[in-house]
Amino acid sequence: MTDTAITRDAPAEAAPPTARARVGEFELRWSPDAPASLVVPSSGFAGRASVALVEVFTSTEQRARTSQAYWRSAVGERLRVQGSQVTTDADATRAVIVQGDSRTGIEVRTTVTAPVGARAVRVENEVRNAGREAVVVTAVSSATIGFGHGQSDLDAAVWGTASSEWLAEDRWSEVPVRRLLPEVDLPLHGQDGRGHAGLTSHGAWSSGEHVPSGYLLSAGGEALAWQIETSAGWHADLSQTRDGGVLSLLGPTDLEHQFARELLPGETFTAVPVALAASPLSRDGAIAELTRYRRWLRGAAGGQQLPVVYNDFMNTLMGQPTTEKLLPLVERAAQAGAEVFCIDAGWFADPEVGDWWSSVGEWREAPARFPDGGLRRVIDAIRGAGMAPGLWLEPEVVGIDSPAAATLPDEAFFTRFGRRVQEDRRYHLDFRHPAARAHLDATVDHLVEEYGVRYLKLDYNINPGAGTEHLATAPGDGLLGHTRAFRDWLVSVQRRHTSLRIENCSSGAMRADYALLAVTHLQSTSDQQDFRLYPPIAASAPASILPEQCGNWAYPARDMSDEETVFTLVTGLSGRLYLSGFLDALRPEQRARVAEAVALHKGLRDGLRGATPFWPLGLPAWDAAVVCLGLHTADRDLLFVWDRDAASTGFTIPGVPGAEVVFPPADATWGLQAGAEGLHVTTPAGIGARVLRVTRG
Repeated sequence: MTDTAITRDAPAEAAPPTARARVGEFELRWSPDAPASLVVPSSGFAGRASVALVEVFTSTEQRARTSQAYWRSAVGERLRVQGSQVTTDADATRAVIVQGDSRTGIEVRTTVTAPVGARAVRVENEVRNAGREAVVVTAVSSATIGFGHGQSDLDAAVWGTASSEWLAEDRWSEVPVRRLLPEVDLPLHGQDGRGHAGLTSHGAWSSGEHVPSGYLLSAGGEALAWQIETSAGWHADLSQTRDGGVLSLLGPTDLEHQFARELLPGETFTAVPVALAASPLSRDGAIAELTRYRRWLRGAAGGQQLPVVYNDFMNTLMGQPTTEKLLPLVERAAQAGAEVFCIDAGWFADPEVGDWWSSVGEWREAPARFPDGGLRRVIDAIRGAGMAPGLWLEPEVVGIDSPAAATLPDEAFFTRFGRRVQEDRRYHLDFRHPAARAHLDATVDHLVEEYGVRYLKLDYNINPGAGTEHLATAPGDGLLGHTRAFRDWLVSVQRRHTSLRIENCSSGAMRADYALLAVTHLQSTSDQQDFRLYPPIAASAPASILPEQCGNWAYPARDMSDEETVFTLVTGLSGRLYLSGFLDALRPEQRARVAEAVALHKGLRDGLRGATPFWPLGLPAWDAAVVCLGLHTADRDLLFVWDRDAASTGFTIPGVPGAEVVFPPADATWGLQAGAEGLHVTTPAGIGARVLRVTRG
């Protein structure tokens, strides 16, 4: 390990024109008369020394030059590096710089970490009030970086992002940067631009409208990818200068999220972490670097087992489980090869209630659902069949009709204007409050210790709005505090119950971010019940979620044809196979297909831990007739191909020298022909899907 202590920079007259600190493929640069910036020395596209890395906005000072963009803040322009440190170990290289603003006393401590094996960095900022007066921070850019080195570099640049909503997650698209930042001849006017464009989340569904990651692509193929790691508000901002573009990545802001944080002298605020990844080759290359970074971020959690999960919800019991309905499913799931059986929502509600939405929060079994032995009888049957038992839980909500709504204090809930926040007949717990945490600690301890639960599917089905005003400068501050406390609670639960595995469901994938995915095991990629609509979701999810965390539902049904059964199973196989459906009602040949898919997945799943995604046909459009996802693994390349065209068709997958069908086995109905332009595929009439193994070399 090499270590250089933090040193105070020499006086300005003795300092070199530019100081540098190398962090992997990235480099920090600063001078005595300019704040620190982040560049990629090997890139002609990513990073520009004239763009400051950190911007700080306060209630009394916003920008040094008027605009609508999140750059050139008054405080940010005055920041000067006071000290720096670089350390290297087997895991990563870390650079720490401390910058100060002599006028306000604001100090920013920035840590830039480059994991070994990834062309990526994580940027973390801590803002400290080292002055004598209180300061109200209204926004902090977690990272601001230039792209391009002139206006002409923006002409062919592309902005790639993903829209998202319930049942239609991860819809990636690319738009020319010039559609967002028009050419207005800034050099002629001698000024930088004043406009901006970008993405903004709202409330606590961090991926409910836009996925919190994206990329910029140059005309020459260089790519800069990013992700913002928070479950609270975030904003990605694009703007332009005479010298090129500017990308700012932020957590919650005053204007977009009703955020503010008052810092008394000596107090600190930690901004939202972000990651940046660079590739000299392509969009897929930059996403591959982010993929490697995400594995580093998860640490030891990435080495845990990847069990096949069966869940009784999707197109099956739909939140109305009973002993009578569950026991046949338990038997068939075990025969299919499932290793976890998760009882989904409704286990806590009396079946006579019907709509149990407003009564959740006590999390005790409903005896009427489980006569003759209670829930324990079903749990014992799951364990007796060789599977680990799991349960659904929605820990952050309490229904307005739940007894817990009356027993927990008001301070344990989100409040606005002196009253509890209510969304669709539910209150939202504030995990900063000890009573909220104690209530859920007791719940989880009871389920694990009394029932032997080893898997929890954690849902999150309401969006509480801007946040809470309790113990916060502004609602967005309260929301950020809660989401951080909830993440800490997840970590503490797993330390207490080391055998517990946690799924981050979040109403499909409405809160799929790496604040949570770094400390959970599986992400349900959608609630989409139409197997024909699922492929573009499953194929696109690995752009923002690790392949080994992409829980893709496969829900075969008796009325499906053999090709339709294969179709839904291929969707499951393209990530982590997540089984559902009335397996007990399937035809014998369908059950055989399910068993084949599970066996194949068990042979492939360990390779997911090192897999990087690629898209030879591009990230799919929502209505694409042909959808294709590729996974590079250590010993093979796999293609998951869905044909949604009712007519027979033919298409070419470029860059693929040859391939064979591995699922379904012994298939000869799809024609595969290697050619100079790639793999030509012909399919018969009707929808279909296949898993292909690519010929290497």
